[in-house]
Amino acid sequence: MSSTESKPEMPSLPQFKLDAKFFKWVAIITLAVFLLNMKSLGEWWNLLFFEPMLNSLLLIYRYLGHSFALSILVFTVLIKLLTLPMTRKQMETTKKTQEMQPRLEELKKKYGNDQERMSQEQVKLMRELGISPTGCIGPMLIQFPIWIGLYNSVLRILSNNPAQLFELGKHVYPFLPQLSKLVPFQSRFLWLDLALPDPYYVMPILVAALMWAQQKMMASPTADAQQQQMNQSMGLMMPLMFGFFMYSAPSGVALYFVISNILSIVQQYFTTGWGGLLPKKASANAGAARNNASPASNSKGKSDGSKSQKKHSG
Repeated sequence: MSSTESKPEMPSLPQFKLDAKFFKWVAIITLAVFLLNMKSLGEWWNLLFFEPMLNSLLLIYRYLGHSFALSILVFTVLIKLLTLPMTRKQMETTKKTQEMQPRLEELKKKYGNDQERMSQEQVKLMRELGISPTGCIGPMLIQFPIWIGLYNSVLRILSNNPAQLFELGKHVYPFLPQLSKLVPFQSRFLWLDLALPDPYYVMPILVAALMWAQQKMMASPTADAQQQQMNQSMGLMMPLMFGFFMYSAPSGVALYFVISNILSIVQQYFTTGWGGLLPKKASANAGAARNNASPASNSKGKSDGSKSQKKHSG
């Protein structure tokens, strides 16, 4: 027997790498739990969304001629400016996705039968072009609380119920002018009462049409018939859904969507052009340009040929 016996090796414990991302999420979760314990969810909603929107509309209304339609216009422009970095990133992602389609079609032809390899190559292509699958979700998520907060603000500001106006005064910032000096609010704009739905349904149709136009501009061209049909269905579902919602919503909310969609279409045009909204016209212009160029090339070829013939004859 040897005097030294081999000692059994202790199993190594798993090692956890604590990086900056880990501490960031711990801090976010801790802060969220702390804040939720301080106030209820409704109080946080009022503090972060409803009251800032309400007081912004009242402040604009107070200093811009007591016109609620003008207040909504200025408010919409301010919201667009605040969300401009995110919407610009979203539109740039849309443009890159449109430019990616020809290469994606090549991958489908090459790896069409191998779905796993096709998915890997698609992810690799998106990383190469700097396209994030969730790049368009952020601006949409930010818009939802804005829509709900604006809806509540318009309903409460333009209410004729004294009890609701009294309740509204509790959410006005103390440094703003007294609410009693602003009542009654001017809710008339053209044929509309901004506190009520449009009686002629013009605003719901405008909201749906403008949203459809922007969806078409953002649509990525594809040769896949199934994908094209899916894009068309999605491009119709959202406009119809919002148009139906505007059917019973206050005209003030519909006016916000009309102004917001017009600004988005202008921004989309300067980022990606008309996109899928005018594909036939774009292709016709391209075809006309090619046709105009071909006679010139033919005449040039003929002149070159005649010169060579003269040279040989000489």
